Amino acid sequence: MIRKGRSDVVSQTRTISYPVSLRRQAGVGLIEILVTLFILSIGLLGVAALQFTGSFANKDAINRTQAELVAAQVAERLRTAARPPVVGDGMVANNRYFTADNYNFEDLSCTGGGTAYQCYCLSRPADIPNCEGSECTEAQIAAYDGWALSCSAVQTNPNTRLSVGCTDAIGGDADTCSAGSRLSIKLTWPINSSGNQKYTLNERCNEDSDEPLACVYKDITL
Repeated sequence: MIRKGRSDVVSQTRTISYPVSLRRQAGVGLIEILVTLFILSIGLLGVAALQFTGSFANKDAINRTQAELVAAQVAERLRTAARPPVVGDGMVANNRYFTADNYNFEDLSCTGGGTAYQCYCLSRPADIPNCEGSECTEAQIAAYDGWALSCSAVQTNPNTRLSVGCTDAIGGDADTCSAGSRLSIKLTWPINSSGNQKYTLNERCNEDSDEPLACVYKDITL
């Protein structure tokens, strides 16, 4: 005979002990968030400064690109308007091309206000001859070209200035810029700086100005 016995069930409670380093993690989540936000804010300030500096660089690049295009247009118009000279061998252009008042709307007045482009270029001023639909003299063509080129110069920057000069090779003749002379085409505009950028000023860009200027210039012969 097999006698059934009763076994007592003893319940035991097991205690799990955690490392001290884990128990100390409680309550530090806010500090971690603050540190993360501090690091993130420093990074965002750096990105903002980079965008601020980049905006000035982009503006300067746009000004320089437009100035290069206008300088090329000036050279093309001078060559198109050139004719054989009375004295010397080569080609010459009308004297008005080398007059300072022929550019930058010096002989025009604006009554409507706004930028130079809005004031002078949205429609042809009455003082500018219409050389597209009618015949013009050399001087009239030079006046028309001076106005059109000045409008191209201020299309992206109203402070851009255009000048066309000449180192005359033959003195005493009727031509301001005689045959074989060197012509200089220059477009200048004020330098826009973010304060952290350093510019090495070109002496040729800043010959007659009290403020720092950037420029594009070309030397050609007809």
